[in-house]
Formats: sequence, structure tokens, C-alpha cells
Amino acid sequence: MNATELRSAVLDALQEIAPEADLSILSEDADIRDELDLDSMDFLNFMIGIHERTGIDVPERDYPRLGTLRAALGFLSRQSGGAA
Repeated sequence: MNATELRSAVLDALQEIAPEADLSILSEDADIRDELDLDSMDFLNFMIGIHERTGIDVPERDYPRLGTLRAALGFLSRQSGGAA
């Protein structure tokens, strides 16, 4: 997946669990959980949504590495063989 496809997949996964959120104003460096008021179950559903959309498995030990949009996109890019 290229960077645009990854970004779209991540934002789609977020929109599914936080449909009321305006993701166009989400800062790339903002803590996703804090900004979107996600609890642990929401964040788990976010990880599942990422996997469903990208086919990239995110081990539970790596969940903390996907706390911001920038970090999530970087992690997913590396996992998919793209540039960091």
C-alpha cells in the first residue's frame, strides 16, 4: 500500500469507531485516544479496523506505537515495506 492508501485506511478505521469526529482537524501528532476520547475497546476496534483494511497485523505489544496518526502511518508503512 502506498502512503495515500494507508492514510485513507487509518482514517476510515477511525471514522468507523468515532463517526462524530471531524478527522480533517486531527493533528498528526495528537494522541488519538485523547483527541477522539477512545477507550481501550475503541482502540482495539481501531487496530482490528486497520488490519481489516490493510491486511497488516499489529501485534498487541505494538499498540502503543500507534498512538498518533504520524506514528501509526509510519509503523504501517514500515510493515508494508514502504519507506518510514
